Amino acid sequence: MERIIKSVEYDYLKMKRIMEALCCRNPNLQSFCIGKSCGGRDIPALKIHSDTEYVLLTAAFHGSEHITSNVLLMFIEDFCAAYQKGGSLCDINIRKALGNRGVIFVPRVNPDGCEISIHGAVGCGSAAGSIYKMCQGDFTHFNANLRGVDINHNFDAGWEELHALERKEGIFGPAATRFGGEHPHSEPETMALVSLCCENNINHALAMHTQGEVIYWDYNGLESDKSKRMAEIMATTSGYALDVPIALASGGGFKDWFIAKFGRPAFTVEMGKGKNPLPIIDAAKIYVALKEMLTIFTIM
Repeated sequence: MERIIKSVEYDYLKMKRIMEALCCRNPNLQSFCIGKSCGGRDIPALKIHSDTEYVLLTAAFHGSEHITSNVLLMFIEDFCAAYQKGGSLCDINIRKALGNRGVIFVPRVNPDGCEISIHGAVGCGSAAGSIYKMCQGDFTHFNANLRGVDINHNFDAGWEELHALERKEGIFGPAATRFGGEHPHSEPETMALVSLCCENNINHALAMHTQGEVIYWDYNGLESDKSKRMAEIMATTSGYALDVPIALASGGGFKDWFIAKFGRPAFTVEMGKGKNPLPIIDAAKIYVALKEMLTIFTIM
């Protein structure tokens, strides 16, 4: 059967059609919406199995990192096909290994930012003028949401310290990247994920970013006892290195908030190497390198 997901750019409408096609092919896969973006776009999600405990995989917090949506969708396609047929992925019987656990996927946390990076001024709608000033005409590398807030700086985990670092770096307001908002959880995209996690029993979570081929796993000593062991397994199966974020990459992120809020494991994976946005043609290559890690992550 021909693959649905390919190494091509998926804007918002194409991605929604792709997700509908995945659900049509896999009746066990359910689509739902976790909230709306600043621009009024749905933030779509998919889930398979269970209503008691889930593993959560998320992607595309930053506009220029929209390749992460492709990689996650490629995994969803293979994972659900194995589940549907009672078959194996990376020599793991998915149905048997999942047991009573389910998986929730959020392929595009920041749909507005991705539209801006992919389509430029057309993706900005009525905000084109203000966003042009924020990014000085360089739409391709735009990371923030439609209001110029970096979603992965907006979570309530060390936000005040991160905000002080932003100001030291000359970031005082809406920007193409690294402005954490006026207060934690100020953005609808942030609150959509917060609500999703608070309303569901999430065992552990993953945030997919680019680039660097590293895995971040700890946060201020608040991580659970099993987090490092899980990170070591992830590193072994992916070939990525374990690392610790510093400066403006530390605090304010989804992984940090999840660890601090729930005391459960959460991880950031910086996929691929190069300069963002990575060439979309690299999506399949990145996915092949991470397929075993992603598979094991869902059943750990």
